[in-house]
Amino acid sequence: MGRGGQQTGPGEPASGKAKGVYTWEEVQSHCSRNDQWLVIDRKVYNITQWAKRHPGGFRVIGHYAGEDATEAFTAFHPDLKFAQKFLKPLLIGELAATEPSQDRDKNAALVQDFETLRDQVEKKGLFRARPLFFFLHLSHIILLEALAWLIVSMWGTGWILTLLCSVLLATAQSQAGWLQHDFGHLSVFKKSTWNHLVHKFVIGHLKGASANWWNHRHFQHHAKPNIFTKDPDINMLNVFVLGQTQPVEYGIKKIKNMPYNHQHQYFFLLGPPLLIPVYFYMQIMKTMISRRDWVDLAWSLSYYFRFFSCYIPLYGVFGSLALMFFVRFLESHWFVWVTQMNHIPMDIDHEKHRDWLTMQLQSTCNIEQSFFNDWFSGHLNFQIEHHLFPTMPRHNYHLVAQQVRALCEKHGIPYRVKMLWRGFADIVTSLKSSGDLWLDAYLHK
Repeated sequence: MGRGGQQTGPGEPASGKAKGVYTWEEVQSHCSRNDQWLVIDRKVYNITQWAKRHPGGFRVIGHYAGEDATEAFTAFHPDLKFAQKFLKPLLIGELAATEPSQDRDKNAALVQDFETLRDQVEKKGLFRARPLFFFLHLSHIILLEALAWLIVSMWGTGWILTLLCSVLLATAQSQAGWLQHDFGHLSVFKKSTWNHLVHKFVIGHLKGASANWWNHRHFQHHAKPNIFTKDPDINMLNVFVLGQTQPVEYGIKKIKNMPYNHQHQYFFLLGPPLLIPVYFYMQIMKTMISRRDWVDLAWSLSYYFRFFSCYIPLYGVFGSLALMFFVRFLESHWFVWVTQMNHIPMDIDHEKHRDWLTMQLQSTCNIEQSFFNDWFSGHLNFQIEHHLFPTMPRHNYHLVAQQVRALCEKHGIPYRVKMLWRGFADIVTSLKSSGDLWLDAYLHK
């Protein structure tokens, strides 16, 4: 029973016009899949049924069941007034006046300072995109694709020209990957509808993937980065063990699906070469078909139709298939090294219910800025700023970086910046360290 004296069963909203008054303990008890409450700006919402219709997927919103979701709600929705319309029917009450605004042991001063920083950033216009930046980025992708085809169609399909064609196509694919990431985060257009439409074009027609698959997966990563069972990016299917906690747990339980003490070596065979051409594309096709996502499937097939129309006349069916797989092979290396250098060497653990700033900073790091690093990583060298402000256009990350660093220094939170080569090397050294922890626990605990 809430303090307002209103009975509410599991997963059931309070009825009538009167709303309940609840404690954090009561909110935290509603955190199962079939009974989910959360708090936004001290208002308590029952999201049990709404989670199934949530545009970002039921998992990402469910990850905040029983918690304060104010910071995540603000971070993910560029138009808060529009999003709040969907919250009104879900409102069941509010926190009691004696309850703090933050749940558990979160630092109220830190939360307030970050909210102030976000307000300052918004007033400076750093959430407004420069359309020319993204137009030029799209143009250079199309130019690379056209140049790759022209080279082999005009001068032949010899090994050297085919290799050059493959490198150009892989570069276009990687850059298209960073571009779809921008539209997927709603960081280009003011209207979400336009972002969603162009996202489907870029990830579907230019890359042959699925916008819905990416959204439902990627936003979980942002909501709870490096947290087991909540971040799909660290679900390694028992092929790798990560961080300092999981290896010890596996070792104690005598789990040996792989020789984890050698994972830093077999990573080079199973990680970068296979992620995109094998695992991702099997998962993408399975997801689109099983969910009957015919719109995304049509966009995806349009890519394959275009690719094979261009290259079958030059290489034949099997040759064009080999070309596509090799391009994916090259792209996969690029993608894995860039995306993992910011996360794998960082803290990876079970849920600890930290505030937004602390959670993001402990699971991410930056790579030094340079023109090449910005282009090569799609500005994900500013991973900290991207995770703190996921809807911010990437060309503005560097403008807020100093303020973020100052806030971290004020509250004693490490703000890590590495050189590019160090970021790559730390992936391997962290895998080795985790493997050694597993071996020690497996043999001695």
